[in-house]
Amino acid sequence: MRRKVEIFKPAVYVLTAALIFVTAFVGFIDFKLFSYIVPITFITLLYVFFRMRFVRDDIDKFLSEIGTMISDASENNAIDFPIPVIVCRENGEIVWYNQKFGYIYENNQDLYGKHINDYVPNLDYTDVTMEKPVPVSVENREYSAYITERSDGEEVLFSIYLVDDTELKGYYKEYCRTKPAIMIATIDNYEELLQATKDGEYSQTINKIEFELSNYSKKYETLMYRTERDKFVLIFREEMIAAAIENKFEILDTVRNIDAGQRMSATLSIGVARDSGDMHDTNQYAYQALDMAMGRGGDQTAVKTQNGYDFYGGISKGVEKRTKVKSRIVATALKELIQSCEDVIIMGHKFADLDAFGSAVGLSKVVEQMGKPVHIAIRRQQHLVSPLYEKLEAEGYDKIFAEPEALLDTVNANTLLIIVDTHTEPILESAELYKACKHVVVIDHHRKMVGHIDDAVIFYHEPFASSASEMVSELIPYFGKEGKIGVNEAEALLAGIMLDTKNFILKTGVRTFEAAAYLKKLGADTVEVKKLFSSGIETYQNRSALVSSAEIYKKCAISAEETPGSDIRIVVPQAADELLTIIGVDASFVMYPVGGDVSISARSMGLINVQLIMEELGGGGHMTMAGAKLDNVNIDQAKKILLEAIDKYLAEKQQ
Repeated sequence: MRRKVEIFKPAVYVLTAALIFVTAFVGFIDFKLFSYIVPITFITLLYVFFRMRFVRDDIDKFLSEIGTMISDASENNAIDFPIPVIVCRENGEIVWYNQKFGYIYENNQDLYGKHINDYVPNLDYTDVTMEKPVPVSVENREYSAYITERSDGEEVLFSIYLVDDTELKGYYKEYCRTKPAIMIATIDNYEELLQATKDGEYSQTINKIEFELSNYSKKYETLMYRTERDKFVLIFREEMIAAAIENKFEILDTVRNIDAGQRMSATLSIGVARDSGDMHDTNQYAYQALDMAMGRGGDQTAVKTQNGYDFYGGISKGVEKRTKVKSRIVATALKELIQSCEDVIIMGHKFADLDAFGSAVGLSKVVEQMGKPVHIAIRRQQHLVSPLYEKLEAEGYDKIFAEPEALLDTVNANTLLIIVDTHTEPILESAELYKACKHVVVIDHHRKMVGHIDDAVIFYHEPFASSASEMVSELIPYFGKEGKIGVNEAEALLAGIMLDTKNFILKTGVRTFEAAAYLKKLGADTVEVKKLFSSGIETYQNRSALVSSAEIYKKCAISAEETPGSDIRIVVPQAADELLTIIGVDASFVMYPVGGDVSISARSMGLINVQLIMEELGGGGHMTMAGAKLDNVNIDQAKKILLEAIDKYLAEKQQ
């Protein structure tokens, strides 16, 4: 206000000077008129002089009155503020509160001098931030507390503003309670039930499954409808899907217990999406979860949330698919891809075993016969297939085998990378080679893991297959004349099958024997293949030492190698396999240190799902064969962690 008055002073001075000038000018022209004007000018100048002298005092008085009015208004507004306000000292003592806060308590008690937490429980009143309201509950009402701090240099006071959002939070809780979640359930072995049962038995089995699903739907108050002959969609409320998760999706056990005849049980794979945004995204994520459940072998539930996947079930073996339609389709698509590319690189996982190496060798022969340059990316000093590697190297494969780093310079926009026996980036022979290739094909049989390669042109994944070598053996005949592989390739593929099936004992289905028969027909010699598994006397002694030092814990054989030798990666899986031959052992775990970490190789005969135990430790694999690596631990710490994981698995299995 004072600054605005100062702006007008020059104008007053100019007008005054002009008045004096005009008066003087009139005196020169007309003295009589001048005598009349002089008194008027004098009176005017006198008035201006006095007004200018007292105007500052008037302004100060006006501002003082306005300040008093504002102060009174602020005090009245604080008292009558439309939301509860309370002020306390640093020790929590209440020094002031407004009427709105006092009205919260019906007995209108005096709160001065009391501690704030006696009336606003669980409030950290020193947490000063306006961006993060603190939720509190006062007298059965919900509030968001905003806190400010003021200090006069001697004492700190905290002002708490309580915004009543009981209704808003009620609406939010209702939304969280009723927001939709989608479950998609599919019958894993629908085609097998159709082929293996009589018409009457088949219809009866399908009707039983639908009846149990209908009862399940009623129990959890869902909307259920059948979208395909083997697929059902259920729409849950959030509170009901939470209850279903708590009960671990008991529908899996219910359907598994349905007698389908022919020594066959029906199983379900279930995908669930929750906390996924709009309905379109939720539906899409439910299908992704279903794909994950089926990729892990079926007979289980995969729940996809914003935090990733949770899995339930998975206690039975993968359901074998007897139809080869998918193999024919994949072979046709793969053949077209190979024909359209300039060169092909085939790569397995780190420390390649006979399955990864054998499947790569089989495919390389097919690609070579199609007239395309082909290389197998493998590190010469870091693999577990020395006998087969050296044999093939002597047969001319030395031009095909190449270090991954050497192949990086040859990659171009039309290079095709075929990944075998794995589908996760961290365990690839070379992650850099994978990232450099724009066109990728994945062929794998391991149960699908979170974080799998998801940008493949072809993702051929069959968790029921015994091995990647079996899958490649099924693909080769569909390549026509280019699919005529030799004896060396047939023996490499057969070695891969024998390794992963433990000589046709584990995870062996009808198609496994069909693939072996096909390779035998091509000239594979089982005696020569058996020689590929031979080891030296030192390896045998190390394996025997691991077996003899094992301890039995809840039908699990656990052994550890404190000072591993150069052949440890060969010895450990062999020892794990041999431990399963001990009476009363359902699973085996062999540990060995790798730098500052500990690796674990796990095996079972099927009664214990070692995949679930290894996943608890950050690893994965198959129901009967899995592994994991624990970072920054020693053998004793790793053993303790392993025992806890075994206990947790067995406890959940008994529920």
